[in-house]
Amino acid sequence: MINRFLAQVNIGDIPTTNGKLSTTYGSISPLITSLLRNSLTLAGIILLGLLIFGGITFIMNAGSGDSKKAEQAKQTITSALIGFAVVFGAYLIIQLIELITGLNILHSNL
Repeated sequence: MINRFLAQVNIGDIPTTNGKLSTTYGSISPLITSLLRNSLTLAGIILLGLLIFGGITFIMNAGSGDSKKAEQAKQTITSALIGFAVVFGAYLIIQLIELITGLNILHSNL
């Protein structure tokens, strides 16, 4: 009686991994690709959070006359932008390596 309510749809073969990394990823390349893509996204989210935090802190402390806290807020914004520039530079270097060597680092098929 319960079986008549279950859907009969073929969603394809679902690989079983048994918790082993070697069966999920055939080689190290897809694993590195996945980590790089997620780290670039995470860096963008962190940049946004630090810019919002630094901007709000700067606005709150700029009119209060406390120049030390306003300077810390400026430093937070500057550090966030420098950090993102470093991450973006690393992304560009990876793209350059892909172009020169012909390897598929960020665009490999999982």
